[in-house]
Amino acid sequence: MMNYDSRSPLYMQVQQYIQRRIEQGELTAHDRIPTEKELMAQFEVSRITVVNALASLVKEGFIYRVPGRGSFVAEAAPRVGSTHSVNDSSGKSDSIYKHVTMEKSRLVGLVMPSLNDLFAMRLLAAIRETLQARGLTLMVAFSDGNKAEEERLIRQFVQLGAEGLLIFPVDKDTYNEEILSLKVNHFPFVLIDRYLPGVETDYVCSDNRLGAQMAVEHLFQFGHRRIVICTDAYRECVSVKDRIAGYMNAYEGNGHMIDPALILTDFPMPSEHEAVDSNLLAECMRNRTATAYVALSGRIGIQLLQLAKRLQLRVPEDISIVTFDNPESSTEHETFFDHIYQNEDEIGRRAASILIRRLDKDDASADPVNKYEKVILAPQLVIKRSSAPVQVYAKLP
Repeated sequence: MMNYDSRSPLYMQVQQYIQRRIEQGELTAHDRIPTEKELMAQFEVSRITVVNALASLVKEGFIYRVPGRGSFVAEAAPRVGSTHSVNDSSGKSDSIYKHVTMEKSRLVGLVMPSLNDLFAMRLLAAIRETLQARGLTLMVAFSDGNKAEEERLIRQFVQLGAEGLLIFPVDKDTYNEEILSLKVNHFPFVLIDRYLPGVETDYVCSDNRLGAQMAVEHLFQFGHRRIVICTDAYRECVSVKDRIAGYMNAYEGNGHMIDPALILTDFPMPSEHEAVDSNLLAECMRNRTATAYVALSGRIGIQLLQLAKRLQLRVPEDISIVTFDNPESSTEHETFFDHIYQNEDEIGRRAASILIRRLDKDDASADPVNKYEKVILAPQLVIKRSSAPVQVYAKLP
């Protein structure tokens, strides 16, 4: 294994290793890079660490990923049939790439915040497969959670001649003006994972209220009463608001008071070497303010587990954790986390199918003025090993 500075985050060590091999010519254009499993074994890290490293390499233009096939070295000068990046006048890559040749194909754009978790990767794979079966070319752009960048990418896709768009909106408390412009101009698009309150559009998402309610009621059955719900996303994001509403519904439905101090949003997670008492969530865990945590993403669930280990707390003996989405990806080992499964494969397929119908001029339902398809899929609670009954010594006053 390469000897990198051990103070660097683990994902960055993996990223630097691959990047150096490419820069030194050990890996050339279209060479397949080591698999996730090989990198996990070589660096002795989790798959999510490898996924983060690969996502960063995609963003910086070093590699491109083909779901179901692996990751490959990108060309310095993109061409038809290979990784395709769109550059502005400054030469900066916009992180737009495609998976199939553009020749004689109809183009569909997908704008999403990132590809740094397994939910996003499986969602992308399902969308690609559905569109490809209908002869449509998929191009993907990452907004990095930035609303201005999301707006720019939407405009750019339209300029490239995209016939329709799939949009996974960023976590912001205001609407994206470009999305509203698409609606006004009757441009075919489908929102994924969230909707715009008060604005009629096609969308596909999970029932976020029900998911949070299921997670909290599961913990209630184990005797937990002080349960933190936490996310680093904006509280006004519609999916976050719906999940908090589900959390509150569970408390009220079980006759318990809601403590606003246990609802933690829009906070920075501590870095690997940051002091454990320098973060609001870390302070909450260190002081044993709660006996259980509902993480609104798999990534936050992993960070909660890491934080507990740093504070010498055991999961689930000392604290219980339930996450939205499974943070783990390995099919070789049993999943550890209790989680809310949102069926990202079905979300991707349904969203792509709606867009296909919008693009089918012979389908009367494709007129957005007459009908919008609003699909809310029921989540499932998957119980594994990250939650347990409250221990006597762990009960709080």
